[in-house]
Amino acid sequence: MIKGVKEGLVFLLDDQCEFAVLMDELQYKLEKTHQQLLTGPLVHVHVKLGTRQLVDEDKDRIRSVIRAQGNLIVQSVESEVQPADKIEAPTGPRVLTGMIRSGQMVEHDGDLLLTGDVNPGGTILCTGDIYVLGALRGVAHAGVGGRTDVIIAASLMRPTQLRIAEVISRPPEEWMSGDAAMEFAYLHDGSMQIDKITQLFRLRSNPIM
Repeated sequence: MIKGVKEGLVFLLDDQCEFAVLMDELQYKLEKTHQQLLTGPLVHVHVKLGTRQLVDEDKDRIRSVIRAQGNLIVQSVESEVQPADKIEAPTGPRVLTGMIRSGQMVEHDGDLLLTGDVNPGGTILCTGDIYVLGALRGVAHAGVGGRTDVIIAASLMRPTQLRIAEVISRPPEEWMSGDAAMEFAYLHDGSMQIDKITQLFRLRSNPIM
């Protein structure tokens, strides 16, 4: 398609067909359809390739075909700028390695996976889930900000306090199992419950542990 604009002419070239077909069609239009444009003063031409990306050699072929037909001067041969690929935000939990000692506090917006222990006096605060691949003997607060669909999981569940959203756990001696190994805490009907990690699939289709 050839359009007249204030600055001269704009050639809008099909970006879907084969390049050889495009060149044949361009030659035909210049020779047969637009003879009236090829006489008179010089006319500036801007070529738009759409999304088609061409090497310099092919761009020069387009320029040569247009220049050979008369008084047309090619000012530019341009393709549309392709948007950069969207960079996806990292998915999954933040992973920390080490020990949270007494007096230390870790805060995170999102899910957190700690490979290490939380000692008595240590605290984890998280807006999402908390996973401890180690002994949880300190304080863990998941759902900071109000989320109630989060969990707190640990390889060894011996916390001084668990909290999900605004619900604080019962005294540990009331809900701890004998070995406290591989358990998770969650909310059910507004109260905190503890279950074996093997039952996590009942709440999550794709748990990380």
